[in-house]
Amino acid sequence: MATIVAVRPPLLLLLLLALPILLAAEDPVRVDYACPAADVDKFGLTCSEDEPCDVFLELAGAEGVGSTIFAVGNLHTVTTTLYGVLLMSGDGGKTWTEPSPRIEGAALDQIQFPDFQHGWASGVMEEPLARDPFFLVTADGGKTWRRRPLFNETHYGSIQQFWFDSSKSGELIIERSQGPGSVYEIYETANGGDTWTIKGSGTKNPVLARAPAKDSMAWRVRADAPSKTNRIERRTARGAWETVASFAVRAGVCK
Repeated sequence: MATIVAVRPPLLLLLLLALPILLAAEDPVRVDYACPAADVDKFGLTCSEDEPCDVFLELAGAEGVGSTIFAVGNLHTVTTTLYGVLLMSGDGGKTWTEPSPRIEGAALDQIQFPDFQHGWASGVMEEPLARDPFFLVTADGGKTWRRRPLFNETHYGSIQQFWFDSSKSGELIIERSQGPGSVYEIYETANGGDTWTIKGSGTKNPVLARAPAKDSMAWRVRADAPSKTNRIERRTARGAWETVASFAVRAGVCK
């Protein structure tokens, strides 16, 4: 079987104290995006005073570890993905920080902590096609994160699902478009994602044997259209969902 050796770029290690706090005194929380002129050029945005481009926050996944909550998503216009975003609250959702720099042209969509220290957030580069899937990885409870690509070379597709049983053992599914359908590749790791070994591939959508069913998850993100918010919700002991935090969908505007 082929083995992927993940290369390690310089570590993105940042102290939380050096990062701006997103004030949650107002509800919903707003993740601001100022849209500098350099980004308009870099992303090829066709925005102007007469026809501005709204920028939106889309949250895709959430996870709770004790009183700490994490959420992942992206900032985007109607046509372009701008930045992958990781959010963290250490006080149960009252205030929020960004413990890792925003990732240009990427989207983050799943996050999991199998214990209190080790966590993975999956991501993919979105422009022009989904490619080069990667993880943001932490070993200190989310205080610092480093980016870890899955492949040494350009690889089209994204992480459809992943699951870690422990800090070492995990599985994932890569989905990539091929003609009218998709091809699915299953990989496993025994060293915390340092390397991944392919188990198989095919056109049938597989299931990770050890991952829990989605309807049993304790956390979820829900888009609430009437309030124009992304809501992070936690399942109660009785099975109902309660809102822990809400984030404004609109993050800024480019002109």
